Amino acid sequence: MSARVVVVDDQTVVREGLVLILGMLPGVEVVGSAVDGEQALVVVAAQRPDVVLMDLRMPRMDGVAATRRIRAEFPDTQVVVLSTYSDDDSVFAALRAGARGYLTKDAPSAELAEAIATVRRGDAHFDPGVQRRLVETVRPPAPATTLTPREKDVLRLIAAGRSNVEIAQRLYITHATVKTHINNLFAKTGVRDRAQAVTYAFHHGLASTKD
Repeated sequence: MSARVVVVDDQTVVREGLVLILGMLPGVEVVGSAVDGEQALVVVAAQRPDVVLMDLRMPRMDGVAATRRIRAEFPDTQVVVLSTYSDDDSVFAALRAGARGYLTKDAPSAELAEAIATVRRGDAHFDPGVQRRLVETVRPPAPATTLTPREKDVLRLIAAGRSNVEIAQRLYITHATVKTHINNLFAKTGVRDRAQAVTYAFHHGLASTKD
């Protein structure tokens, strides 16, 4: 079944171009588009897409706020940020909001298709340049071997963009237990938040394992 996709971008030329390009890709069905975050929420509520391609810098409601709302209100819809900007602030803000992918707007159509398929499976997908910078941003003091197998499982799922509720369901443990594991692995690795945890996972080769 084709991935149902919504495109969100305030620039008409970019938005319409993406709709045209995506419409020609096998396995992708564009079911709507929006000019800003507020309209994106309306379109997502109506269409319930599998994936949203989200711009960051938009009027009324920006991409970070829209991503946070979509992930909270429509957890079955994944978000891939497609932005001109790839600075640390933009990338980490998107990850904290719940985005599972991050591409720059010069990404080829084949990579767009790969990102859509990857996040639809529940995995994370980053532009190679963004991924390298994520890895280089945080050099955790503790080796991954200090983590227990269960803490590694939790970390892999965090890197895949899973919420605490989803992690609990996937591992058949309670929500409180998930929080305990997260607190423990944060303390052991020295990371401060989920965005840094994703970076740690990539740095130690823990983000590539299927969840």
